[in-house]
Amino acid sequence: MDIRKAENSQWIKDEALRQGFDFCGISKADFLEEEAPRLEQWLLQNRHGKMAYMENHFDKRLDPRLLVPGAKSVISLLLNYFPTEKQNESAPKLSKYAYGKDYHDVIKEKLKELVSSIEMKIGKVEGRVFVDSAPVLDRAWAKKSGLGWIGKNGNLINKGSGSFFFIAEIISDLDLIADGAVEDFCGTCTRCIDACPTDAIIKPYVVDGSKCISYFTIELKDEIPLSVKGQFENWVFGCDICQDVCPWNRFSKPLTEKRLNANRALLDLDKEQWYEMTAEIFTTIFSKSAVKRTGFQGIKRNLEFIRSETS
Repeated sequence: MDIRKAENSQWIKDEALRQGFDFCGISKADFLEEEAPRLEQWLLQNRHGKMAYMENHFDKRLDPRLLVPGAKSVISLLLNYFPTEKQNESAPKLSKYAYGKDYHDVIKEKLKELVSSIEMKIGKVEGRVFVDSAPVLDRAWAKKSGLGWIGKNGNLINKGSGSFFFIAEIISDLDLIADGAVEDFCGTCTRCIDACPTDAIIKPYVVDGSKCISYFTIELKDEIPLSVKGQFENWVFGCDICQDVCPWNRFSKPLTEKRLNANRALLDLDKEQWYEMTAEIFTTIFSKSAVKRTGFQGIKRNLEFIRSETS
């Protein structure tokens, strides 16, 4: 084994943890042979619904060297977002990842700091950082990097800490030591499949994105179909049901990145305040949140859709 390569690989992992990431793993920047036929079938079966962007850059999703010419390694990183606080019990529900500051901004800043540190230690790095904003199969790379396995609900699960993590990557020309994948520990459990109110997990390890509550409340820009009326269980932005019921999430630990701490003004909103919310109040509370992605009109649409379920 190349000693320098091994030392650099370990240093990067240690530095990532020092800078606040929870896990760091490395995989070789290569073609994702295992994922290629799965992605193709998923698209052909229209599991992406109206998320047309999923059809774009098919080759780049499977080969990081097309995204970053000369790429040799994919450094995968996890950042915990499991909150210590809960929303007002009467309020429409948001996915936990949206409680704090928009993760895109927080993680991109952290990635730039990490790259800067790597360059100071190792030398110039040619590459790019990614945070859920480009054709990168985040979970596949995290799995290959040994950070967990992809569960029956499609989420990356870490044996010691569950699945409430953001995933990010640094794809670069650094020649590093790759980690290996870990075992799948879902076993015979089907809690996520049984709990999904819209039957979006059509079979183990296959999620129909076009049936997911997160799709309807965030991705879909049209009217929500009446066929799913009464199935949202008060979720107005995203959905955590398949994670909340996962036994591995009993090991979830409170987040440590303070910028992801829950916005108190958001948590305190009760049902009445949600339904009476104005565009001005929405902007005040959600201007730095991932919730701004769906916009005020999108939230109003979602609230109206679940009104009959919560009245």
